[in-house]
Amino acid sequence: MAEYNFQEFEKKWQQYWNDNKLYEVSNDSDKPKYYILDMFPYPSGAGLHVGHPLGYIASDIVARFKKLNGYNVLHPMGFDSFGLPAEQHAIKTGQHPAVSTEKNIKRYIEQLSSLGFGYDWSRVVKTSDPKFYKWTQWIFLKLYTEGLAYEEESLINWCPNDKAVLANEEVKNGRCDRCNSPVVRKKLKQWVLKITDYADRLLDDLDDLDWPDSIKQSQINWIGKSHGAEIDFEIKGFDESLKIYTTRPDTIFGATYMVIAPEHKLVNEITSEENQVAVDEYINEASKKSDLERTELDKSKTGVFTGSYAINPINGNEIPIWISDYVLISYGTGAIMAVPGGDQRDFEFATKFELPIVKVVIPKDQNTDSVEEIYSGHGFMINSDEYNGKDSKECIQEIITRLEAEGKGKGAINYKLRDWIFTRQRYWGEPIPIIHCDKCGTVPVPEDQLPVELPEVDSYLPTEDGQSPLAKATAWVNTSCPKCGGKAKRETNTMPQWGGSCWYYLRYLDPKNEDQIVKPDLEKYWMNVDFYIGGAEHAVLHLLYARFWHKFLFDLGYVSTKEPFQKLINQGMIQGRSNFAYRIDGENKYVSKGLIGDYKTTPIHVDVNIVKDDILDVESFKNSRHDAVDAEFILEDGKYHCGWEVEKMSKSKYNVVNPDDLIEKYGADTLRMYEMFLGPIEQSKPWNTNGIEGVYKFLRKFWTLFHKGDSFEVSSEEPTKEELKILHGTIKKVSEDVKNLSLNTSVSSFMIAVNELSSLKCNKRAILEPLTIVLSPFAPHITEEIWHLIGNESSIVETIYPQLIEKYLVEDSIEYPVSVNGKMRVKISFLTDATKEEIEKNVLSNEIVQKWMDGKVPKKVIVVPKKIVNIVL
Repeated sequence: MAEYNFQEFEKKWQQYWNDNKLYEVSNDSDKPKYYILDMFPYPSGAGLHVGHPLGYIASDIVARFKKLNGYNVLHPMGFDSFGLPAEQHAIKTGQHPAVSTEKNIKRYIEQLSSLGFGYDWSRVVKTSDPKFYKWTQWIFLKLYTEGLAYEEESLINWCPNDKAVLANEEVKNGRCDRCNSPVVRKKLKQWVLKITDYADRLLDDLDDLDWPDSIKQSQINWIGKSHGAEIDFEIKGFDESLKIYTTRPDTIFGATYMVIAPEHKLVNEITSEENQVAVDEYINEASKKSDLERTELDKSKTGVFTGSYAINPINGNEIPIWISDYVLISYGTGAIMAVPGGDQRDFEFATKFELPIVKVVIPKDQNTDSVEEIYSGHGFMINSDEYNGKDSKECIQEIITRLEAEGKGKGAINYKLRDWIFTRQRYWGEPIPIIHCDKCGTVPVPEDQLPVELPEVDSYLPTEDGQSPLAKATAWVNTSCPKCGGKAKRETNTMPQWGGSCWYYLRYLDPKNEDQIVKPDLEKYWMNVDFYIGGAEHAVLHLLYARFWHKFLFDLGYVSTKEPFQKLINQGMIQGRSNFAYRIDGENKYVSKGLIGDYKTTPIHVDVNIVKDDILDVESFKNSRHDAVDAEFILEDGKYHCGWEVEKMSKSKYNVVNPDDLIEKYGADTLRMYEMFLGPIEQSKPWNTNGIEGVYKFLRKFWTLFHKGDSFEVSSEEPTKEELKILHGTIKKVSEDVKNLSLNTSVSSFMIAVNELSSLKCNKRAILEPLTIVLSPFAPHITEEIWHLIGNESSIVETIYPQLIEKYLVEDSIEYPVSVNGKMRVKISFLTDATKEEIEKNVLSNEIVQKWMDGKVPKKVIVVPKKIVNIVL
């Protein structure tokens, strides 16, 4: 029998597909279109690990399935190749980021190709290619012309470690989303995009999208639309007032003090002379804290009194104005009315500084105004003059109406969403196409001068004061003004990494067009994306930004759809098994896991390749860490037992599994099917190579079906009903599974079908040829090899998916369980149209039934059609 020699034929067919351009898609087709897209990767130096291909495999299966079913399928791939890692590599090595980026892209393409993905590589895009970012710059100029890109000096999120400005969305819990360093606030001149102008549309149009509810909710929460009131509190002795926004104007009678952010513009004006020193000291200390530190719920509240008072507009009470760092200038108006009876932070602050606490809303089942604990919900109003006893929800609009009538406030809608800071002090990004002229101000680079390409620089390091490395390229910076011809300077900041990913899906449609971002007829044919797959971590970054830019291009008439991505799937994460050795704190000793109870230890990640069955190869560990060479190891039973846990695969955690090794050992088809077999695509799951052997054996078993003795051949015999039922049952199940993306159960169905056909010794072309087509989206290499070995000349990629014939799934007989006195004794098959009388007669004459009847006459024979037979003696 011919061996299943995947090493020989997988590379052969990959070359064949490439040479014959089988995945290059036509823009001119009478077939229905299907645009399927993966979130394109950043080409890191580490290459792919086994977690990366999960979504790519799923999308490739769907793309191949759709192509076999008569669709004109666009399935492209590209690279989000601008980014900080390449720049940091350049800083370390002096190598230009473009060099390392191209090297990494080449490696990625090799790895992706080795998995047999059917990408149209003729359409590949790279965001760092000037031919691509020419159009990123073009979109920026359109935003500028339409008043949606503006420059302002503002407090920004600054990562001291990366020396870079971060968008609000790139700060998680006060820390840099990339390096986890604490983020500080500093003032810099920034380019900003007015995404807030699109807030309502970004919210409303979510209803039309087939997206996971969790992603929609993330965007809803990030945009943070709320209804409330803007209220003006006059400041006693000044012609100024403090404007606040609240969603709970019904609680205004409980406002006993006000708090403003340390950065508020009125701080210096309203601070009294005797409080000035304390205020200055407090502001200085607050400036050293990150937003994370300032807003931690469990931190002790700090503050300082300004010496000034505001007038509560609803009852005329004078209330003190304090400064506290738990109020951020970046949120709302930078000032709040503090209601300590209904807000935990306000309550803690008031308690610490002995400020009045007035409860103004109580639950409807409570009749006390105790201040022992706060209540933030709705209920009955108390301590609120004429509103006492009323429903607090109803009082919201009544109080807004009163404030509006008195000119002291108004109903308002607020958003958490802030305009998008679109500036980075980096080298490796798209230059912003703006020129600064002392006479003309900011002037856009003329479109016919795009792209503005990155210049060569001597150093890729950002400056300590926040200047981009481009500022040092004086020959590039110094230019002439396009408007007046006078001396001018180029903008030296670059765009964030999100620029290119906001619109890359459009460039795939027309990647070589030098005159237009995309031809209108091609955009109209292909858009929108029918199926988009990627990680949930992009919920409020890439996905929100791309929707914003797409809506903007829609408004200008460059795209024909309101939304870019109609259906979104988030693949789960394949997690790695991390191993740990336990270092005793303060000593150069490692203690085995079972003995750590006696010591205070720190877990140290261990390379997965030097651990077997949780036993550490101590010598290899010593060789892998310079600080462990002379370490002492406290063993159990003469061995060092590691600890372990499942977590995200990462090079730094030494738990990465390289797909190249698995492809070498088992083949690409095995890896593809095994990753699908691990579980539902949307769920995260731990990697475990124990099960991969079973998938490999399945493919070998499938290969064996096509053999008679030692020769590779199939017979032309007519199939039996049982064989046809197996085939069409598989066609039906797999077709449904692909449509529902239940790809793990498809793999199970294939295994069941092959086992059943093997037991029947089925070697018939009428069964095995269509089954090969059904399997081909999952395992393209083995199926292509078999397809040609059984006599087909064209590629299996170009054939047609087998048609489901339902009649083969209709049962012509039914197996009845037969019970005697309630106990099942035998199963007997009858034709589906058998009558009750025929069933009863045959049952009573059955030898096994007669044995259990033991000569007794049945009292009753109950026949439930197509279900059971029960004999009562």
